Amino acid sequence: MTTPAPHTPVGPAVVGDLVLPDGSTRRIHRLAGTAPDDLPRTLRIVLENLLQHADDERVTAAQVQALRDWGTPQARAEAVELFPARAFLHDTNGVPALVDLAAMRDAVRDAGGDASRVNPRVPSDLVVDHSVIVDVFGRPDALPLNVEREYERNLERYRFLRWGQSTLDRFTVVPPGTGIMHQVNVEFLAAVVVDDGEELHPDICLGTDSHTTMVNGLGVLAWGIGGIEAEAVMLGETISMLPPPVVGVRLQGALRPGVTATDLVLTITERLRRHGVVGKFVEFHGPGLENLPVSDRVTISNMAPEYGATCGWFPVDAETIRYLRFTGRSDAHADAVEVYAREQGLWADDRPIRYSEDLVVDLTDVEPSLAGPRRPQDRVPLQDARSSLHAALEEFGTPPRTGPVTVGLAGGPAGLRDGAVAIAAITSCTNTSNPAVMVAAGLLARNAVRAGLRTKPWVKTSMSPGSRVVTRYLDDAGLTPALETLGFHLTGYGCMTCIGASGPLIPEVSAAVAEHDLAVASVLSGNRNFDGRINPDVRMNYLASPPLVVAFALAGTVDVDLTREPLGTGADGRPVHLADLWPDRAEIEAVTTASLRPQMFTEVYRDVFTGDERWRGLDVAADSLFAWDPGSTYVRRPPYFDGFTVEPPPVTDIVDARVLVKLGDSVTTDHIAPAGAIPRRSEAAAHLLAAGVDPRDLNTYASRRGNHEVMVRGCFANVRLRNQLVPGVEGGFTYDFTCGRTATVHAAAQNYRAQGVPSIVLAGREYGTGSSRDWAAKGPALLGVRAVLAESFERIHRTNLVGMGVLPLQFLPGQDAASLGLTGTERFTVRGLSAVGDGERPGTVTVTADDREFEVLLRLDTPREADYVRHGGIHRYVLRRLLAAG
Repeated sequence: MTTPAPHTPVGPAVVGDLVLPDGSTRRIHRLAGTAPDDLPRTLRIVLENLLQHADDERVTAAQVQALRDWGTPQARAEAVELFPARAFLHDTNGVPALVDLAAMRDAVRDAGGDASRVNPRVPSDLVVDHSVIVDVFGRPDALPLNVEREYERNLERYRFLRWGQSTLDRFTVVPPGTGIMHQVNVEFLAAVVVDDGEELHPDICLGTDSHTTMVNGLGVLAWGIGGIEAEAVMLGETISMLPPPVVGVRLQGALRPGVTATDLVLTITERLRRHGVVGKFVEFHGPGLENLPVSDRVTISNMAPEYGATCGWFPVDAETIRYLRFTGRSDAHADAVEVYAREQGLWADDRPIRYSEDLVVDLTDVEPSLAGPRRPQDRVPLQDARSSLHAALEEFGTPPRTGPVTVGLAGGPAGLRDGAVAIAAITSCTNTSNPAVMVAAGLLARNAVRAGLRTKPWVKTSMSPGSRVVTRYLDDAGLTPALETLGFHLTGYGCMTCIGASGPLIPEVSAAVAEHDLAVASVLSGNRNFDGRINPDVRMNYLASPPLVVAFALAGTVDVDLTREPLGTGADGRPVHLADLWPDRAEIEAVTTASLRPQMFTEVYRDVFTGDERWRGLDVAADSLFAWDPGSTYVRRPPYFDGFTVEPPPVTDIVDARVLVKLGDSVTTDHIAPAGAIPRRSEAAAHLLAAGVDPRDLNTYASRRGNHEVMVRGCFANVRLRNQLVPGVEGGFTYDFTCGRTATVHAAAQNYRAQGVPSIVLAGREYGTGSSRDWAAKGPALLGVRAVLAESFERIHRTNLVGMGVLPLQFLPGQDAASLGLTGTERFTVRGLSAVGDGERPGTVTVTADDREFEVLLRLDTPREADYVRHGGIHRYVLRRLLAAG
């Protein structure tokens, strides 16, 4: 890294007027002469935010200086306070956030304060997109039937959201059936530059979903935060952060024919995850940008959580401005974005940028790919799908079968082998936002139907686009009938299969899986494929482009080399190969150009907040305090403010703690707090059934996040969890040291709490990988977990733990549980924590495990994080600030 360039002092001169093309002027906090010319563009946005909010209290001159001197050791140690322009939520994280705000209103009232002061201070948008499930598929009425079931299951939650919409200021809700939040953000909500009529400033968007990063492809600085942090942001709190390293990724060349943006993003995910970008900003630049439309860029930005980056950002250029105009933003606004981006150094140009690290990705080298069967960074060249499957089966310990398992299906008996595709889903914002791959899927389907091919009868097919615009252009292109002929009927507009809302498998297939331990697979065009996420009956999950999803539905198995072997036999009796069906680039571009029109966006988003008759007809009491229903199984008043005191209690050491679970590497938030279907034989299900819930209405963990009693029972209950305290056992079990036997995690935690025994979690590298899931921190906190001791943490999950007052402890470099001889059976004591209560932030604390003593890092990375722990979590910190303000 080079030495930072010279700069001028900060002062009033940084504020100036910018003349727009229409002759009007706007005030800006000018960066020319203030920010070094070679400062990464993402940090220019952060610096401008600091200048905008500088007050010598929250944002100080030292923070501004840290950004200007970025890259020096002194600057790296100075935390800065970021004021987001808006908060962004979906229903499964948004409902518990709203539950907490409603409970906070109650707590303010109980403390004698004005409950209405608990109100969003920044614009906050919530998109209802995570609740619809693929119950019905492969038929023309799948959409209305799934929507009907969605409302039946979620009526309580939707009424609660309507209460929030009608009661809270600056809080809008995009109703169900509109699309996936990130595609709605890209196509409609994102401003890139906020214009309040007097001032222009960056559209900094922080959201409760990891893939909030998708809008980075438009030049918006955005990333995912936990729902816990989002509540604080909504209430006007800042995000405290250390200026991150910034990795520059130079893109060059162009994609070859037959290669999709999905293949590119899987390649980038593999490269960047291997390089190591966790906790870093990634900026894409270089001549390859000219060959990537915005739809490809947002596909890449969407997957930032999969490659581990805080964000994956693209600069503004002529393609960005074209997209803004095309999707219905006004010409005046698009002009303002361009002038502003050029003035503030956010426009794509050839200026040298001082990055922490530099990488090069040549688009010409990208090949058709999958990723799986368990992680999105595990790219598999298409020709290696079979070997990947066989390696996975060997890892799972699945013995070779002598013959297929016979399954009686509607069309007659069929022989299924391990690797059979049980789910083929065109789903998720990652790909359905991209017209090129969606049109390619439609053209491939059309060609397959013409050749006489059909989807295998054991495959559950579905299509859940991220926007109503998608079905508009597929209809106009005449491609919908072919997709439906192959079973890819519209099943809903929302994040369905990718979030685990895939619904049950075909019953006969599910029965065969249970009876014969058949290892079946899913192929989906999503971004997540972690263990147990997609469907509890499915062992292997592969990410792929939409056209490849169609191809694998035709093949019916992953145990195939589609680059050489046929997909099936055509109507003429001849083998049909993938190459015979794959549309060429010219046809894809021609169809996309002819069928996708600007008015589609303006028509779809004209009444985006209105909703259908069901939504408008929900009865809501517009009371400032929410009327909790003690019989509700969806929305319950949480316990976070029970025993609340105006003054925080002292921070104490952890003494004689037991290990609740001991886990390995890459434990995901799906393992910690699953989002998929609630299994019939789980503690969460038992609790709901005892409350009178019909077994068919158990729904998903994601839908129950407003009920802490369900969610705490789902903590560490993933069917694929491997807890090393009970080797050879999968699922939510552990060793209960209070009674000396195996028990469920929830039962053991209850025993520990009853006896006053604190608990901790032991883990390996990349603890908390995956979704921005607040319940992966809330659940352990409610179970009584005081600390997590791991080799490393995923960024969002570490901050979520801090937000719940759970201490993230990290082994020193070169150390781990194995090297220290820790088995998880020891009693753990952590000393030195009282310093946090005294206002300090110690870098290390001492851990004693029986007769072993060692130092660990205390990962409270900013003074604000120490404040959260001192107060017992974000909720109580914010509440005390509200009460102190009068």
